Amino acid sequence: MNSVNGYLVTFYTQQDRRHGHQQISEWLMDLARDLGFEGATLNVATEGFGRDRKLHSAHFIELSDMPVQLSLAITEQECNTLFERLEADGVQVFFIKVPIEMGTSGRHS
Repeated sequence: MNSVNGYLVTFYTQQDRRHGHQQISEWLMDLARDLGFEGATLNVATEGFGRDRKLHSAHFIELSDMPVQLSLAITEQECNTLFERLEADGVQVFFIKVPIEMGTSGRHS
């Protein structure tokens, strides 16, 4: 098994939050791809609340307030690059960053 140390970075936002003309979640996904990261996972939640204690949820008629999370398993250098870019672009988004060991099990061919 080959493994490397890095970070699991998870961003939390809502469907209606935007950066420029794009939803923040889409913008983050595109950024991860543009930076050459190996993968990202976007999850949409049914309900959640933030520091303002306001409940955010997916409603049958209106989905704009739906909670969204994007997770990335990235190296330390990728993490530094990502946060430098967020700072440069003035993007404000809540995140959790956890040190991890990542790798792939099994034989590599």
